[in-house]
Amino acid sequence: MRSVRIAAAAVLACLWVQVPVPLSAQVPTPASVIGWEPGEDYRLADYEQIRGYFEALDAASDRIRVEEIGVSAEGRPLLLATISSEANMRSLERFEGIARQLADGSLEDSEARELAGEGRVVVWIDAGIHATEVAGAQFSPAFAYRMVTGEDPELRRIREEVILLLMPVMNPDGLDLVAEWYRRNLGTPFETAELPVLYQKYSGHDNNRDWFMMQQPETRAVARQLWERWIPQIVVNHHQTGPFPARIFVPPFADPVNPRIPPLVIAGVNLVGTAMQQRFAQEGKPGAVSRLRYTQWWNGGVRTTPYFHNQIGILTEVALHRYATPKYYEPDSIPRTFRGGMSADRPSVWYPHPWRGGWWRIRDAVEYFETASLGVLQVAASMRESWLYDMHRMGRDARAKGARGPFAYLIVPERQRDPGEALELIRILKLGGLRVHRATRPFSAGGEDYPRGTYVLLAAQPFRAHLVDLLEPQEYPAEERYPGGPPDTPYDLAGWTLPLQMGVGVDRVEGPVEIALEEVEEPALPPGRVGGTGARYALSPQQNQAYAAVNRLLEAGRRIWRLRSARRVGDRELLPGTFIVEASPEELRPLAAASGLDFSAIGAGLGEGELVELAAPRIGVYRSWVPSMDEGWARWVLERYGYAYERLSDADIREADLSRFDAILLPHQAADDALHGHLAGTMPDEYTGGLGLEGALQLKRWVEGGGTLIAVDGAADFAIEQFGLPVRNALREVPAETLSVPGSLLRLAVDPADAGGFGMAEETAASFVRSRAFEVVPLAGAEDRGQRPEVTVTARYAATDLLLSGWERGAEQHLAGRPAMLSTSVGRGRVILIGFRPYFRGQPRGTFKLLFNALLSAGTSSAGRDGSSGGVP
Repeated sequence: MRSVRIAAAAVLACLWVQVPVPLSAQVPTPASVIGWEPGEDYRLADYEQIRGYFEALDAASDRIRVEEIGVSAEGRPLLLATISSEANMRSLERFEGIARQLADGSLEDSEARELAGEGRVVVWIDAGIHATEVAGAQFSPAFAYRMVTGEDPELRRIREEVILLLMPVMNPDGLDLVAEWYRRNLGTPFETAELPVLYQKYSGHDNNRDWFMMQQPETRAVARQLWERWIPQIVVNHHQTGPFPARIFVPPFADPVNPRIPPLVIAGVNLVGTAMQQRFAQEGKPGAVSRLRYTQWWNGGVRTTPYFHNQIGILTEVALHRYATPKYYEPDSIPRTFRGGMSADRPSVWYPHPWRGGWWRIRDAVEYFETASLGVLQVAASMRESWLYDMHRMGRDARAKGARGPFAYLIVPERQRDPGEALELIRILKLGGLRVHRATRPFSAGGEDYPRGTYVLLAAQPFRAHLVDLLEPQEYPAEERYPGGPPDTPYDLAGWTLPLQMGVGVDRVEGPVEIALEEVEEPALPPGRVGGTGARYALSPQQNQAYAAVNRLLEAGRRIWRLRSARRVGDRELLPGTFIVEASPEELRPLAAASGLDFSAIGAGLGEGELVELAAPRIGVYRSWVPSMDEGWARWVLERYGYAYERLSDADIREADLSRFDAILLPHQAADDALHGHLAGTMPDEYTGGLGLEGALQLKRWVEGGGTLIAVDGAADFAIEQFGLPVRNALREVPAETLSVPGSLLRLAVDPADAGGFGMAEETAASFVRSRAFEVVPLAGAEDRGQRPEVTVTARYAATDLLLSGWERGAEQHLAGRPAMLSTSVGRGRVILIGFRPYFRGQPRGTFKLLFNALLSAGTSSAGRDGSSGGVP
């Protein structure tokens, strides 16, 4: 009997071993790692918790691979999860290659059809780029768990047909800032208070405005996946600022559509959006709306730049209250219409199931993200071969269109005012997945001769739409909201043409030209030269990198002067503002080689009165607790070009000794935000109050004592009002119905003989985003005393033909000829007003020098602070 029992036990043991354990039982749940299920009220998982969960999920399943694709601005790893079936995961390299081959558009149609049958549709889904939109990051762990462990037929089919690229958190730095801020204030009157700092080190909310310039490390890391490595057919970008009272926005988008976007992209976006709407209806989730606010015009966001790469870009905007705090909406508080007039209480084509109010929790937002994502994945799986083949079709058609003209765009670095920025433009285009070639022999095109080394951008390439959109002007098709009414202004910008912004000359070639070419892997300037021998060398002020070199040399203790006006020395014509550097050729040669800058020896002949000595300016940058993205971009530019600075809070300016600064920069910000800040009782006390009258008075006293205040765009209003300057904002009382320039490039006339315009072209582009223009006015009683305002104008908006790219209404009437940048004396110091943002989003390289000159001019007044005379030896 005992032997029978033993044998039976052995059989049962074998049976037990052979019974498969469900994967969901083997894989850790988010709650088991994080400690709670993300999406709970009053709780936010931070980045380490979410990262820890994804690493645990990766270790437990063959259906997911988690890898580091870069690091954030503050050094956190950026993770990407790839999710698919076990079989697909074993062949990822093959599917990557198929996606790239199809996107190239160079295959024969029959071969493309075959590869489309073999390949897997690649869908990118990201979350958490805007860190205060908290539901996205909290959604990713639960969604990953569901995609990895789910065994229903739909999820199994998705895993078989789709390769999901899920980026759990696009902005880990911001997530940690927000989670810490929320936890700190939880249970206090400030539980839902706004975050008082930028949630990305430099760009803040503009981290979703960096997708053709790709200047932040997070952007570059993702761009490599989108346009170099995987080239997914569908890109989904989750956000959380839906139009109230809707619970989520999904495509289709509102008009206008950028005509450079392929029709197949537009149709594909509409198809996917309709599938998403259908899924919300199937699941009984109300409040999904389409065709409101968001358009397909602008290039520069996570979901919009893919349009110009033949990809289906999908935006969702789920409803947001504040962080993880729930809110109850009384049904009778729900508005009857959306902004713009669409009904919010009756079903309509674009709002089929209105939301009637009630509780809204972060869990609801998480579940809406899941529904939206599954809607995308389902339609992706059901049309796998179509999505893959359409990538080939659009790449093929783009190549054919490029062959018909324009044929190519040409950039000759040595013919540029600033060759360094020409190379930077080429690098930006390459980061965007564009192919760049270089001529290996001289050639002629369009009646002009071009040298060997000319950079050639052939239009016959798969991402032609991106190439043309960045290099050609935009013409925004503005329409009135109703006859005779205000214009329907663009979502974000109307114009962004890079050669105009960067001051780079690009020649367009219409017809085919025979050019011997080589493909460029990494564009590079030839090394700069150090010409002649002597104790002093001239450096042109035309290149932005010259200012970085000057800062480096000043830091090394070298003496540097600027030429006050144009001067011929020997056979050379030196421009106003030319740098005169006292250094040995041995010291300058490594700098010239690395920067591409030329240094030319000059002999005697320059008198002390012709030069002004520089010192490294001691710079303060105002940092309001009402955070300004312009402040972040200012810091990015300063660091990039070697300017040391110190950030100054409201309390610093009110209480600190400002005499240690030569220049203080007030970045663009509304005057009231700078003066009053957050109201008392809305934030912890240390973040309330603004500069106040005390801070304004401190700044004015500091200027009167010799300081230089630089106020940009909106901050100019603050300086004008608080300092009583002989200037007014000429646009302040002009209504939007009369003047509207919501984001365009305008023609700017600059005086390069003025110290503020040194190194500038006489004409350039200004990035005008609801910006300022000035009018010089006499102070009260000044005319009676025979006094004229001491105002120097550096730049004006052009007298005619203002619009270069984008759209404007009323600019000729209200802007033409008006000062755009000026300076005026206040006591022994100066206030410099810049009416537009010369470093807007780090893009307009052609106007960076306006800021650089303003800063260096502040250093000239302190050149002798070490006890030297500041003269010429």
